Amino acid sequence: MNEQEASTAKYIVHQYLAATGGPAVLNSVQSMYAVGQVKLVSSDIHQNGDSSAAKRNCEVGGFVLWQKNPDLWFLELLVSGCKLSAGSDGKVAWSQSSSHPSQASRGPPRPLRRFFQGLDPRSTANLFSNAVCIGEKSINNEDCFVLKLETSTETLRSQSMPNTEIVQHTIWGYFSQRTGLLIQFEDTKMVRMKSSKGDESVFWNTSMESLIEDYRYIEGINIAHSGKTTATIYRYGRSLNHRAKIEEAWKIEEIDFNICGLSLDCFLPPADVKKEHEIEEHGMS
Repeated sequence: MNEQEASTAKYIVHQYLAATGGPAVLNSVQSMYAVGQVKLVSSDIHQNGDSSAAKRNCEVGGFVLWQKNPDLWFLELLVSGCKLSAGSDGKVAWSQSSSHPSQASRGPPRPLRRFFQGLDPRSTANLFSNAVCIGEKSINNEDCFVLKLETSTETLRSQSMPNTEIVQHTIWGYFSQRTGLLIQFEDTKMVRMKSSKGDESVFWNTSMESLIEDYRYIEGINIAHSGKTTATIYRYGRSLNHRAKIEEAWKIEEIDFNICGLSLDCFLPPADVKKEHEIEEHGMS
């Protein structure tokens, strides 16, 4: 890692913390609650890259998000009658939907990606604390510094499972030179699904780009109130090549901090996930 690139990145993160309210105000937050709207548009992309003739599905819905220091969070998303919930109790992260059973995530607890879309400045600052500054770029006519973070091999290994290997995860943040705020957040992840028979694998390559807008102060904290995320998912291997695109427009309707009576029970995982985690921990001890 280049020392100058690393020290420049730390200065940019320091400016970002100041622009979002400052360490004193941010550290006074113990919990958060947010309600928002989402609009999702999904489409298949033809192998030649043309998505104009692909079938497009448009759905609308909303979400509720709860967060409590240090690693507790719970998200409930309802779109067109389908409910998705996900959370972390500080030990294990999990997700489930009305069409899929509960599923736990391997590795140490980590924040929800939605936090990095202008909702949780401290999580964003912590994420980019070990990043490097790789240059400058204009985003929507706003000159930005570009910070890049490569997920370590150790972290990738801890998040992988016997038949699922996370090969690479790279993250970029675009911070305005004028305001210090995060304007765009990007990440790409490659996952290898190993075959139970033979050596052939299926690879999933996911690229996500979030444009973050409409910053407003709530109780002294500068929070983004809207944005757009575009995700491109590419699956290849075993003659199963497929590409899909999902676009999400989101808007925060209500947000509050330091919620009274928010207990740990609000963040408990489903019973089957909790049991699976306990068995896994017992096996390691």
